Amino acid sequence: MMERARELAQQPGAFYADQFNNPDAADGYASLAQELWAQTGGSLDAFVQSVGTAQCITGVARGLRARHPRVQVIAVEPSESAVLSGGAPGSHKIEGVGPGFVAPIWRPEVADAIQTVSTADAMAVARRLAREEAIFAGTSTGANVVAALQVAARLGPQATVVTLACDSGLKYLSTPLFSAR
Repeated sequence: MMERARELAQQPGAFYADQFNNPDAADGYASLAQELWAQTGGSLDAFVQSVGTAQCITGVARGLRARHPRVQVIAVEPSESAVLSGGAPGSHKIEGVGPGFVAPIWRPEVADAIQTVSTADAMAVARRLAREEAIFAGTSTGANVVAALQVAARLGPQATVVTLACDSGLKYLSTPLFSAR
């Protein structure tokens, strides 16, 4: 896919964003860090985010740590393809994250820890979010929430732990996440 995108980008009027290698993309998440900081009233202990291109976690971590250097940043990756943790790439169904290689802009110092989440757990929590909380999202959101709940349990009830709902569940209606349920 990536090679085909490069080919298409050579056509007149085309633009290749190259999310994996664009050094400026992480800066686009500065406003998200600012929003998280404002919405928590500056009382934010941990930010938990799944890693695909590594742009979001890098940009948000940079913005949050500029405000409070001790904010914990937890990277999330599929347990079936835990390459950031030193494991082998593998097949999983947590769309948009865990590409099976270490993203070129990834820097280990971005995260204080790496949390792995299985596809089965991510799907179960995504379904639970839809059923119980009316948050209709995909598997990467499910993975984020699984990891955030584990981080919150570790840090205790006084801690503020933030994660993101990455997208709508609409594009997952015909996938195993929501089909025949």
